[in-house]
Amino acid sequence: MDADLKCLELPDSEIYFDAQYISKPKAEDFFKKLLQSVPWRSEKITVFGKTYDQPRLTAWYGEEGKSYSYSGIKMQPLEFTPTLMELKTQVEGFSGQQFNSCLANLYRDGQDSNGWHADDEKELGSNPVIASISLGESRFFHLRKKSDHSYKEKLLLSSGSLLLMMGATQNHWQHQVPKTKRKIGSRINLTFRYIK
Repeated sequence: MDADLKCLELPDSEIYFDAQYISKPKAEDFFKKLLQSVPWRSEKITVFGKTYDQPRLTAWYGEEGKSYSYSGIKMQPLEFTPTLMELKTQVEGFSGQQFNSCLANLYRDGQDSNGWHADDEKELGSNPVIASISLGESRFFHLRKKSDHSYKEKLLLSSGSLLLMMGATQNHWQHQVPKTKRKIGSRINLTFRYIK
């Protein structure tokens, strides 16, 4: 594990954070390339029996056969682009982990969001490793304990930052990217994963 990763001291978790994993100019370059090259899609999701438009755009990349399902959506993998493969290789070397897929999210403005959830789908296995790279606009990332929702933590994920969630984190914690009333630009979030 690289020395620049700071460990968050949260119980029943293994979370590491590097606020400037990628330099600002390089992060801006990656953001522009991905904004133009990714075939962003609007998906319908089903939560508590209700179906509505997911409040962000997504794309799923991975090795052949590595589909991913959540909230009534089943995503088939697109082939990794050279840009995504470059980022995947970098984060694998930095973290010492292996990844075979990536969920890309585009938050178009402050009204796009991602509600409380854990990345605990069966395809990810029991203690998944999630490497999350942020590009573009800064957004707040909230964490809360599953067993005690009053136990919360908040991080500002700026462009070029890396958040690494490992171990039993998804078993004990939920996370969200809430809406904001501030006038802000777009953010791309790349979450590299290993599908079993």
